[in-house]
Amino acid sequence: MEKPPNGAPREYLSGVRLWLVLASVTLVAFVMLLDMSIIAIPQITKDFHSLGDVGWYGSAFLLANCALQPLAGRLYTLTSYKASSSLLFCVQYTFLAFLFIFEVGSAVCGSAQSSKALIVGRAVAGLGGSGIMNGALTIISATSPPDKQPLMVGTMMGLSQMGIVCGPLIGGAFTQGVSWRWCFYVNIPIGAVAAVLLVAIRIPDHRSHEDGAGQPRLKTIISKLDLTGFSFFAGFAVMVELALSWGGSDYAWNSPTVIGLFCGGGVSLAIFAAWEHRVGDDAMIPASVARRHEVWSASLYLGFFSGALLCFSYYMPIYFQAVKGASALTSGVYLLSGILPQLVMAITSGVLIGKMGYYLPWALASAAIMLIGAGLTATLTVEATVAQWVMYQFVAGFGRGCGMQTPVIAIQNTLPAEQIPLGMSLVIFTQTFGGSLALTIAQLVFKRSLEVAIPKFAPTADVQAIIYAGATGFSSVVAPDELLGVLRSYAYAVDKTFYVALGASAGTFLFAWGMGWRRIQQKKGNNPDLPTRETEVDGSGAESNEA
Repeated sequence: MEKPPNGAPREYLSGVRLWLVLASVTLVAFVMLLDMSIIAIPQITKDFHSLGDVGWYGSAFLLANCALQPLAGRLYTLTSYKASSSLLFCVQYTFLAFLFIFEVGSAVCGSAQSSKALIVGRAVAGLGGSGIMNGALTIISATSPPDKQPLMVGTMMGLSQMGIVCGPLIGGAFTQGVSWRWCFYVNIPIGAVAAVLLVAIRIPDHRSHEDGAGQPRLKTIISKLDLTGFSFFAGFAVMVELALSWGGSDYAWNSPTVIGLFCGGGVSLAIFAAWEHRVGDDAMIPASVARRHEVWSASLYLGFFSGALLCFSYYMPIYFQAVKGASALTSGVYLLSGILPQLVMAITSGVLIGKMGYYLPWALASAAIMLIGAGLTATLTVEATVAQWVMYQFVAGFGRGCGMQTPVIAIQNTLPAEQIPLGMSLVIFTQTFGGSLALTIAQLVFKRSLEVAIPKFAPTADVQAIIYAGATGFSSVVAPDELLGVLRSYAYAVDKTFYVALGASAGTFLFAWGMGWRRIQQKKGNNPDLPTRETEVDGSGAESNEA
């Protein structure tokens, strides 16, 4: 671990101020992740007559988010944590700038009068969202003492990740009770509250400055952003995301368009890697960060973790609504048997990691339990009892809660303070990209499995009519004697998608080992590598020093 600059004590927040910072960044992260899954697609397509644009409502956000992610991390490394007269270069104001862009995108979406305006709003929101999770984790790293970081990160990730799984429930409630526009408008007041809290609190500065002459100039920051590397990386992210979005829907997977996009993305990635190697430490993603096995292992771990999580979040509701006949609201309630243990264990494991000092056992335990949970959910049938689907979700949620914060803790305890935002950007990029890739694969598996299962379980049913009717409308296009067979077909197809979650869980177990058997930085103890003094600022602004 790096020593404090010039022998000065490291300063952290404590008490009320620390918890207010945690609350503000958690709120922002929650609404950003909620925005990814809350869209009321059926009602929007009805109002705008835009069934052909459905894919763009999600991919516009993901394209902008993935493309800008590393650049956002680079920007956080070049801005000072320290609040001063130069507000432009303060980490919390950088975070608030991304939040402002996200809120503008939300406002555009909520007030959109056409499908194209909605897509533009989604892209703007994605640009803002690219710096939110990274900034939230960077701020937590700067404000909380090392021994409290696992609890802080676990709480933030546990609560914010609920935005993904609660999105369909909250979106359905807004659409039914008010208007689908409030799926976007709700972000504005929540973001405003978080912004007020962050403006009022000073974030400590933990990084040394090369010349000690204060804040960097705007020209210096722009020159160090590696915009050339960003253009190549953005090309890679956009082309691969477009290929994943269009493949199997707008274009066949073996079409020249999709193949060309994949090839173009690969070439862009190769050029990006060569450029980053040439630039060295001034690169957008320096080799000194990317080549560390703890960093790329943590990134891949969270990418696979996100893939497994999204498979559960998207396909358990389909099981409840299509197979069990539950309403959208009721299926959201049913999901609580997986959401609640995930939340409780995210916080509990954060506390225990802070006390025990090791995160690797929790990462491995999380992956193993997720494997079991995915295997169990892959056995769900039409006749599955309440006890079965409750217990299966509980096991999977318990496993996710055990290890969801471990990649972030690994980054925080591996990299020096000034490189943490770069590590975070890689982790968050793989989280978004890995989830998108897993959902694409799961959709392919689901559709193919359903097409195979319907002729098997309901031989006289019209396969294309059932698929066109959707998961909640197929009962109107099948005869009563075919209904049970179609229900079994849906259960079969959903089970097959959980094999994708099973494979992703296996990936988390594999890459967890690369995060290393490393003890987290402890504020108290005899470790000679730790700083000799640390300063905490409590809620009243008073400082307390510990030897």
